[in-house]
Amino acid sequence: MKGEWSAAEIMVVCMARQVRDGELVAQGIATPLVTAAYLLARQTHAPGLYFASAIGQGLCREPAPLGVAAIESLWLDKALTHIGFVRAAADVLPQLRPKEFFRPGQVDTCGNFNNIAFGQDYAHPRLRLPGTGGIPDVTTFIDDIYLYVPRHSRLTFVEQLDFLSGLGHHPARQQGSGPRYLVSNLGQFDFANGRMRLVSYHPGVSRKRIQAKTGFELEIAPDVHETPPPSAEELHLLRTEVDPLGIRDLELLSGATRRARLRQILLAERQAS
Repeated sequence: MKGEWSAAEIMVVCMARQVRDGELVAQGIATPLVTAAYLLARQTHAPGLYFASAIGQGLCREPAPLGVAAIESLWLDKALTHIGFVRAAADVLPQLRPKEFFRPGQVDTCGNFNNIAFGQDYAHPRLRLPGTGGIPDVTTFIDDIYLYVPRHSRLTFVEQLDFLSGLGHHPARQQGSGPRYLVSNLGQFDFANGRMRLVSYHPGVSRKRIQAKTGFELEIAPDVHETPPPSAEELHLLRTEVDPLGIRDLELLSGATRRARLRQILLAERQAS
């Protein structure tokens, strides 16, 4: 914990603060931090959001609540229209140009990222990552590319990607602007001049620690400062209205701890139904 909030909570709050009222916000699959951020923004300063969800592949005016066991049916029930994955990536999203947060497996200083595999032998990688989904399609044209990294380390922030799946500030770019923003469990970053730049460090985190956990030289904003902490209202809404089961924590956990937490959440959902 940092102060009276967790790393997951300060990340959710930071992402929520990036959302503007009236936007179309898109989310992928298994991204509870992103979902919590959108729902928190809707509860506070952005009540007029529209949602594009990869879960159910539809456009929604009313979002589904955070959940695990029944989340697909919730999104399907709330959709204004179902568009399908191919049509969404190829036809609809290029016109609507949503804001979307992506979670990179690797990211370089220019915001290019990899969700394919670790290891340069595609047939025999060290670790196969979840895959690209529509990332290679939509990151080539949308302007509002935002990134998040729950566990900041030199394994994720690298000088050279093993594979390229998400287009950042790259010479091949012909449309869109490349990533605008990245938040991790340690700080917030922008991409001024097309390179990742530290703009704020979370309470209790030093700039030296962030650089030590980054595999390339970080640029530092002239006005770099401590991240404003979550407000009492933001924490109350997040914990009681948006995510009372603590689903947001899953993205910061791994292994046995994550499995145990997932079982607790599923049991709580079953008892509440």
